Amino acid sequence: QVQLVESGGGLVQPGGSLRLSCAASGSIFSFYAMGWYRQGPGKQRALVATITRGGSANYADSVKGRFTISRDNAKNTVYLQMNSLKPEDTAVYYCNANLVATDYWGQGTQVTVSS
Repeated sequence: QVQLVESGGGLVQPGGSLRLSCAASGSIFSFYAMGWYRQGPGKQRALVATITRGGSANYADSVKGRFTISRDNAKNTVYLQMNSLKPEDTAVYYCNANLVATDYWGQGTQVTVSS
C-alpha cells in the first residue's frame, strides 16, 4: 500500500501560480504511475495530469501549456506546478498513485482562484 499526502493548495488571484506537492510513503514510489485529478463544485472528478514511472507526462487539454507535472523519486514526491491560473481551475486537487489495477488517493487539497 501507499499513503499520499497533498499540500500547497490555497487562494490565489487569476493569473497567479501555485505548486502542489504529494508526498508518498509505505511502498516503493518509483514503481507507481502518479497523477493529479480535480473535482470542481458540482462536477465529477477529472484527470489533470499524469506521469509514468519513466517520467512521461500527459495533460488534460484544459491545462496544457499552463500546468507541469514532475516527480522526484528520491524524495517520494510528485509535484504539480500551476501557472496562469483561472477561476475555472478552482477545485479540490487529489493525488493518485496507480500500480496495475490498484489506485490510491490522497485526501485532497483545495485550490481557489478568485480576485
